[in-house]
Amino acid sequence: MRKKEVKHLISIDQLSTQEIDNLIKVANNIITNPNKYKEKCNGKILATLFFEPSTRTRLSFESAMLRLGGNVLGFSEASSSSTAKGESVADTIKVVSGYADIIVMRHPKEGAPLVACHNSDIPIINAGDGGHNHPTQTLTDLLTIHREKGRLNNLVIGLCGDLKFGRTVHSLISAMSKYENIKFILISPEELQLPEYIKKDILEKNEIEYIETNDILEYMSKLDILYMTRVQKERFFNEADYIRLKDYYILDSNKLGKAKEDLCIMHPLPRVNEISTSVDNDPRAKYFIQAKYGVYIRMALILKLLEVE
Repeated sequence: MRKKEVKHLISIDQLSTQEIDNLIKVANNIITNPNKYKEKCNGKILATLFFEPSTRTRLSFESAMLRLGGNVLGFSEASSSSTAKGESVADTIKVVSGYADIIVMRHPKEGAPLVACHNSDIPIINAGDGGHNHPTQTLTDLLTIHREKGRLNNLVIGLCGDLKFGRTVHSLISAMSKYENIKFILISPEELQLPEYIKKDILEKNEIEYIETNDILEYMSKLDILYMTRVQKERFFNEADYIRLKDYYILDSNKLGKAKEDLCIMHPLPRVNEISTSVDNDPRAKYFIQAKYGVYIRMALILKLLEVE
């Protein structure tokens, strides 16, 4: 008898636009009819294997499974697992796949979730592997955009801050590039510009219009979405350059003076100081509701991977 193929989610690139749209449809249905889903995963167990710290991602997955009527087990740091004794990722996964029905995993090493899925009899969800992939954050971003703008096409998206090392930015560009009439405004200091391979392999290959600027105000009035990330001191070779630029990329109420009334301001969180708290009460600030949407899209993903109707 042929072994059943197990579905995993390691990268957002695995999902077609139809699959993304279906996940968003289910998430929206969950938001509207939560009681319909509260027993869907009764008897199912989610294992959360977090080899590095996490607050939002881990707790939102736990919340997602509990809201579906399932149970959760796992660990929140490598030191509390057998990894501290030298156990390999492959062995950990082989053992845990006998304890649970689905695994969500975060690991500091890029590619670790891929190793995991080759050694698992149950679905693996990548909750972040180093600077590589964080597909459920991207799904959260897409649900937020769809909820707030009513569409995933015909949008001008500003990405601001660390565009060089930010995995959330890279994944969002990859996902949004699948939709029609998307334009990106890439706002960053020269030191943290979007990598050339992403511009070449995704934007230019798909003939997607983009503009690079170091001025957060220059295109503010054109934006439908403003996605903020942190400008990190450790990424600069020259401290004087960091001091010169760090405050320029802090979003405050003054910088929003010419922005659209229906601008959607997003941030993957955690925030340090790149968005002033004065913006929090602006109705255009969506980063906290964005974090909440993460629960619903993860509920939809768990249902998909467990093949629960």
